[in-house]
Amino acid sequence: MSNDVKISIEDLTKVFYKKNNSVTAIKNVSLEVEEGEFVCLVGPSGCGKTTLLRILAGLEHPSSGQFTIAADSDFRPLQSMVFQEKGVIPWLTVEENVAFGLNMRHLPKEFIRKQTNNYLKKVGLSNFSKLYPKELSGGMKQRISIARAFANDPEILLMDEPFAALDEQNKFILQEELLSIWSETKKTVLFITHSIDEALLLSDRIILMSAHPGEIVKEIKVPIPRPRTMEQVRANTEMAEQFIAIWNHLQKEVQRSRG
Repeated sequence: MSNDVKISIEDLTKVFYKKNNSVTAIKNVSLEVEEGEFVCLVGPSGCGKTTLLRILAGLEHPSSGQFTIAADSDFRPLQSMVFQEKGVIPWLTVEENVAFGLNMRHLPKEFIRKQTNNYLKKVGLSNFSKLYPKELSGGMKQRISIARAFANDPEILLMDEPFAALDEQNKFILQEELLSIWSETKKTVLFITHSIDEALLLSDRIILMSAHPGEIVKEIKVPIPRPRTMEQVRANTEMAEQFIAIWNHLQKEVQRSRG
């Protein structure tokens, strides 16, 4: 593995067994993600994208193959994961949610306070720090999850459709906030999305996966430089061509999955 590769995945396969049946979620997945790279996984529903992230997060064990996450510091956790929803702890305040990972690592209280306040400010939640999740909108809850993930300063960040449940306006706002924080931290990000627009806006590289069982079939490097806006993405001719290519891929894989 070269020095600038942060995530190395080699021939990863995951098979789930239930009674007399088996289901192969992902098959022979190999992928390298460079340090500081933002990579989006795009594929039809049920193609194993979430399973892949759960393996990288240590929540599932692969059936075969292996992966490596390069650690630059013993101080940092290997990964943090942001889920689509239900990622906040309801009995903790906004501030306590953001500080949760830091507290679990038993870090100095002053460091936790500064780190927590810093990321509360970055996601616009400083004035809501003493509230509980039930008092917040869906978009604000996802801001908590993003702030907590970045505050914990992991080696890599795994994001499983974090904006899928939000309305378009909130989605665009959080995408911009995510890119703003990412541009400062340059975290290595592996991000699942079903939105082609979102993938083109956020990522350096898009990985296309096949229908079940999930295999990597193609990768696309996003052609326009950063910083980019959704208006630029939708107005750019080359990006429009990429959108159509990804759309056609998804349509073909959905049809194939249905026989």
